[in-house]
Amino acid sequence: MIFLKERRIQNRLIDVNLIQRAKSMDIIDINKYYEFKPWYERIIADFGFDINLDREARDLLLNFFKKRKRDLHITDTLQEFSTRIQSSSNILIYGCGPSLERTVEKMRNNIGNSYIRKQVHLAADGAAVLLRENHIPVLGVFTDLDGITSKEFHYADFVIVHGHGDNLNKLNEFQGDIIQKDNVIGTTQVKPKGPILNPGGFTDGDRIFYFLREVLLPTQKLYLIGMDFNGKIGKYSKQNYTENQEASLVKRKKLQYATKLLDALFDKINNEIYFVDSTLGAETKHGEYIAFKEFMKKLTH
Repeated sequence: MIFLKERRIQNRLIDVNLIQRAKSMDIIDINKYYEFKPWYERIIADFGFDINLDREARDLLLNFFKKRKRDLHITDTLQEFSTRIQSSSNILIYGCGPSLERTVEKMRNNIGNSYIRKQVHLAADGAAVLLRENHIPVLGVFTDLDGITSKEFHYADFVIVHGHGDNLNKLNEFQGDIIQKDNVIGTTQVKPKGPILNPGGFTDGDRIFYFLREVLLPTQKLYLIGMDFNGKIGKYSKQNYTENQEASLVKRKKLQYATKLLDALFDKINNEIYFVDSTLGAETKHGEYIAFKEFMKKLTH
């Protein structure tokens, strides 16, 4: 009888721990699969993507996480990421558009390094390459791995790696990095499984905002740099690009979806949003286009 009583107590403690863990996850409710599903169904129909390959990518990423022998619940990683995000009133989010390089150069020349380092910096895929080259700290890089190298993977404090049907080879290429690095979060476009989350979003750029919406404070200001969804792509979009270039028809369609997804999301958040030296501001319902001088004034006052 004593043994049974002790066993019931142990089971009750386990139940309490599970409830506490679940509540902690509820605080940061990243998974938005059912909300995003109509968008995803439109996207795969429009582009002809194979949902089974997307599922294969999710499961491959999940297998890597199992080899990590940690983060299978990722509660602590998400909480730490959230805490770091909320540590600054300004969040600078970098895309790979043609204006990226010019704006970062202006930042280096006009805003001291010490002040730059105090901000929160998030990069969409290859934008992290330029930030690393300019010694700008990257809190998080959101990537499907086609624009970065192992250097950027380990340069960022957090890596939010996305698995989809077109990057299976890249996932395998980065397997060792995914298993080795401490702060890695996995995302998918299909139904989430285990620690692999579906925050919504399509491209690396718009996925940042879908991921952030549950951790943002309403007083934080979002500054979008290099977010030029205007038919041109920057040289940091792919590792083999050496200059900015016109987007292909498929890429243009992806950018159009990204713009629509941002508009849909910005309807749901109350943060001030600024497009810095970008052409995107004139094409969206939300956010304000500001020149670099205005950006510098806002950032330093």
